[in-house]
Amino acid sequence: MAEAGRETEVKFFIRRLSILPGRIEALGGRLLTPRTHEMNLRFDTVDNALGRSGCALRLRRDTAIHLTFKGPSTFQDGVRTRDEFEITVGDFDLTRRLLQALGYVDVFEYEKYRSTYRLSEAEIMLDELPFGDLVEIEGRFDTLKPAADQLGLDWSAAITESYHALFERLRLAANLSFRDLTFANFESRLQRITDLGIQPADR
Repeated sequence: MAEAGRETEVKFFIRRLSILPGRIEALGGRLLTPRTHEMNLRFDTVDNALGRSGCALRLRRDTAIHLTFKGPSTFQDGVRTRDEFEITVGDFDLTRRLLQALGYVDVFEYEKYRSTYRLSEAEIMLDELPFGDLVEIEGRFDTLKPAADQLGLDWSAAITESYHALFERLRLAANLSFRDLTFANFESRLQRITDLGIQPADR
């Protein structure tokens, strides 16, 4: 059964991700999902209709398999809000083939390791990506800044861009020849999102 909701989140680039689990637990937070590898595929039409309208269609495999649609975003004080519809499916490859049969093509692959915590009324996601480590805080709008303050994060360093948008900026700036944000592609490369002038929130 589909679940409809609103995604409200803020993200930050972090230099010292390893200290945050202890800080969260010291504040009374608890681990919801241990460090888990994620593989994500973004789909679009051949003429990029979803991307042009600010929408995203994603197939993700972690501890389960999820198909997610995200609507256009609005922004307020560094916080992104948008509609999100997500279902759990049983077969990654079959779902991929179904989407392709409907005319969608996979346009971007990205992977990361994610640990998820609960701190008061907010969820804290610690993300390790090939080009750097980031923190996402998700919850009601009024819970996000208090959570960031508790973690010692500089609110003015909030990032409004998606991981896809950040990678596209880096790919163009560094003239990278590959399309996907995978650990294999970055294995012998030193490009980081700091090359884009993005400031860490834990400075």
